[in-house]
Amino acid sequence: MSIRRLPEHLVNRIAAGEVVERPASALKELVENSIDAGARRIAVNISEGGLSAIEVVDDGCGMEPAQIVLALERHATSKLPDDAIEAVTTLGFRGEALPSIASVADLTIESRVRGADGWYRRIDHGELAGEGPAALPPGTRIRVAHLFAKVPARRKFLRSARSEYAACVDVVRRLAMARPDIGFSLEHDERRAILVSPDEDRVSRVAALTDKDLADNSVAVDFRREAISLTGVAGLPTFNRGVADHQYLFVNGRPVKDRLLIGAVRAAYQDMLARDRHPVMALFLDLPGDLVDVNVHPAKTEVRFRDPGLIRGMIVGGLRAALDEAGHRSVQRASVAGLGSWQVGGGGSPSAWPVPAGGNPTYSMPVGDAAPRQGNVWDRVVDYVPAPMARAEASAAPVPEPASFPMGVARGQIAATYIVAEASDGLVIVDQHAAHERLVLERMRRAMAAGGVSRQALLLPEVVELDEPACDRLEARIGELSEMGLDLERFGPRAMLVRATPALLGQGDVQGLVVDLADELAAYDEALSLKERLDHVAATMACHGSVRAGRTLSVAEMNALLREMEVTPHSGQCNHGRPTWIKLGHDEIEKLFGRK
Repeated sequence: MSIRRLPEHLVNRIAAGEVVERPASALKELVENSIDAGARRIAVNISEGGLSAIEVVDDGCGMEPAQIVLALERHATSKLPDDAIEAVTTLGFRGEALPSIASVADLTIESRVRGADGWYRRIDHGELAGEGPAALPPGTRIRVAHLFAKVPARRKFLRSARSEYAACVDVVRRLAMARPDIGFSLEHDERRAILVSPDEDRVSRVAALTDKDLADNSVAVDFRREAISLTGVAGLPTFNRGVADHQYLFVNGRPVKDRLLIGAVRAAYQDMLARDRHPVMALFLDLPGDLVDVNVHPAKTEVRFRDPGLIRGMIVGGLRAALDEAGHRSVQRASVAGLGSWQVGGGGSPSAWPVPAGGNPTYSMPVGDAAPRQGNVWDRVVDYVPAPMARAEASAAPVPEPASFPMGVARGQIAATYIVAEASDGLVIVDQHAAHERLVLERMRRAMAAGGVSRQALLLPEVVELDEPACDRLEARIGELSEMGLDLERFGPRAMLVRATPALLGQGDVQGLVVDLADELAAYDEALSLKERLDHVAATMACHGSVRAGRTLSVAEMNALLREMEVTPHSGQCNHGRPTWIKLGHDEIEKLFGRK
C-alpha cells in the first residue's frame, strides 16, 4: 500500500478526535480561550447537554477580522510568543481546538476589539458558510451547534443529554475555581446552574461551587517549600463524601486529574477517614515551569512532575499541617434527621393535646396489651417517685464555668458510652471510645517523634497463635513494632510471643491487638511507605488501648478527657473518620421545645 497525504478535512477530524471527545471537551477549550483572552466575565449557555448547542460569551480582548480567519487555521495561536513550548503559561496553546471543533460542528465566531467594529465567521463542518459584520459588545461570542451531526460514528458513542450536561458543569466548575477573579455563569436549557461573581476570595468561590457548608467546615491550606507553594481549602475529615468527585486539584492554575495528587490526598487523611469516604477540597499547586510538564496529554488534564516524591510530600505535609491547626474541630451542622428523631413529651406539641369541656387536658396511654383509654389527667395522678438519679461526687473545687472551655464541663454519662457536657453555647455529647482512641493515637505519634514509645513488660509473656504467613509478616516488622513499644518474638512456625506492650495502652487485649496488626500488615505492608505503615499500626494499637464503650467514668476522668480533646490535633474525629463529638446548640434545643 502506497503512502499518501491525507486531505485537510480528514486531518482536522483526526485532530478533533484528540481534542473534542464530547461536548464538555469542546466547552473546555472555548472557556480556556476566553480566560486566556483576559475576560473578566464569561457566560456559557448550552442546550441538551451541549449536544444541540454550546455558546460561550466573554468580555476579553476580542479579535480583528484577520485574526478570526487565522484562529480557524490549524496550529495558529497567540499563546506562544516564541518557540519555548515547555514554558507555556496559558491554559492552552495547541492552536487546533477551533479548527478541530469547526470540522465536526457548525461553528460561528463573532468578535469585536474595543474601538472597532465586530465581525463574524461561520464554518459548517469544515466548510466556510458565511462571514460579515456583527453587532456585539467588545469581546467574543462563539456558538457551536450540532456537534458530530455529520459524524454519526462519533455521535452514537456520546452519552445521554443528562450525562453530557453533568460533564459540562464539571468543566465550568473547575475553571471557575481556578480563577476566582473572573465571574462565570452557566445556563442549561434556560435554567441557571452556576453563577459566581468576579473578585471572590478563594474559600468563598470553592464553597459556592461545591457545598455552602464547606466554608464553616474546612481549614485553609498554605504550605511553602522553596519555590513551590500549596494553597487552597480542605474540608474537615468529618465533612466527607462517598465518592472522590469533590476533590479539585490545580497545577499552575490548570485543572488536572492526577493519580499522584489523589494518592497524596488519601495518604494525608488516611487515619482520619473511613476507607470508603473521601474529603472535600480544592488544592492549588504552584511551581516553576521547569519542574512540571503540562504537555503529556492532549486535553492537558494530566501533568508530569520532575520530582514526584517532592510534590507528594508537599501535599501530604501541607494537608497534615493545616489539619493539625484544626485542633478538636469537627463538623457541627444540624442534622434534620437527627433532630427529627427526638421524641416530644406527651406524643406531640401541647397545642395538639385534646382539652375537654372542663378545661383539663386528657391523654391516651396504653396499659399492657389493652387498647388506649381516655381519661382526665388529674384522675391518674399518683404519688411522685423520683427517677434514678445520675452519679454525684464530692467536689474538691468549685465546678468550672462552661464558658471557660470550648468543650464545656461534664454533667453526666449516658449508657456508659457518651459523655454529656454543658458548653456556653449548647449541649456537647462525646463518644468516649472514639475520642480516647484519637487521643491515644496522637500520644503515640508524639512519643515516636520524641524517640520511641515507652513499653510495659508483661509479667508472663503471652503466646498468640496465628497462621504462618501472618507470623512471617509480624516477624519482618519486629524492629518497627519495637519502636512503638510492642516487643514480639517468633515462637515456632505458627505463634508469636508478646513480651511487652506500649505503656499508653495499659492492660488491653493482647491477643486481639496482635491479630489485628497481622491483618493490617497483610492489607498494607507493601503498598505504603514506612511512615504510612507505622500510622496504620499506631491507629490499630490506639483502638485497642482506648477507653471502651461501657466503662463508667468518674467526673474527673470525663473532664480530663474533654480538656485533652481541646488541645489535641484531629480530636474532632476518630481514627476511622467518624465524629467524636456533636453539639446541640441552644437554638436547636429551643426549637425542640417549641420556643422558636
